[in-house]
Amino acid sequence: MIQIEGLSKTFRTSDGAVEALKNVSLTVNDGDIYGIIGMSGAGKSTLVRCINLLERPTEGTVRIDGQDLCALSEVELRKVRREVTMIFQSFNLLAQRTCLKNICFPLELIGTKKAAAEARARELLELVGLPDKADAYPSQLSGGQKQRIAIARALATDPKVLLCDEATSALDPKTTHDILSLLRELHDKLGLTIILITHQMSVVEEICTRVAILDNGSVVEEGPVETVFSAPKSDAAKRLVFPDGYEELPESDEKKRRIRVVFRGASSATAPLIARMAMEEGILANILAASIKSISGKEYGSMVLEVSDAKECARALAYLAKEPELIAEEVSIHA
Repeated sequence: MIQIEGLSKTFRTSDGAVEALKNVSLTVNDGDIYGIIGMSGAGKSTLVRCINLLERPTEGTVRIDGQDLCALSEVELRKVRREVTMIFQSFNLLAQRTCLKNICFPLELIGTKKAAAEARARELLELVGLPDKADAYPSQLSGGQKQRIAIARALATDPKVLLCDEATSALDPKTTHDILSLLRELHDKLGLTIILITHQMSVVEEICTRVAILDNGSVVEEGPVETVFSAPKSDAAKRLVFPDGYEELPESDEKKRRIRVVFRGASSATAPLIARMAMEEGILANILAASIKSISGKEYGSMVLEVSDAKECARALAYLAKEPELIAEEVSIHA
């Protein structure tokens, strides 16, 4: 288990102090695939580098299985980092080494004998689907292949935790999907805990079990992916999750009322709900905004409706309350 408590990080620059993280507290359970998402500059990369103390926090603690990393010496931290490894957007492969030698590198650093290191590296090449690339150099590989080699290298020391700092940001959508599928496979096969730092909603939707929304250095929302994505509460989460459905809407007649409908499963999202409400109850609703997403094979989404007056709003809310896997609430004119 990873427990982050009251974590803050301040950088000193020539222009003054910059607060990159502000009182961040998170718990990542063993076996989680945990997403940390936010816009550029939110503090995501600083946070992931604080988890393995590549960056030392200004305040707060990072505990892994109860051990306070901030209290460890550099020698002790190096041992921890064998179990908490990392992959990056830029792959960080050594250009003058073959793929096999890149994977061997962390084993060489801890004194593993050459034959054993190479045997382990070949096992990992097989595991990431590139057994024929042992003698190839990074310059001969595609972006997806480079990331597979980087993953293999990160697994060389049998880690418990894999940190992924924007690991798919440099890849095209198909390659991103392939790398995420590989990470899911490795998670299931090896029992890894994976923490994914990303600005891509599609990455979190495809693979993560829990998610934290980071905004301006603070966690503004956290929970299971399906909960946060189906009913985001913070403004930052709404902008990320449903950018089309939560934009400021135009002003309207004061008599009119607006309803936000949040779908929490395929049966609600795929049914012709608004048309059925009109047919059965005679309630006419204008759809002002809508966004539907597929998460773990289920449909989730949100829409903003406008009805003629308060009486129709009450009738619509009563009708919608009967629907399973659905949340409906009246919202302000700027829904």
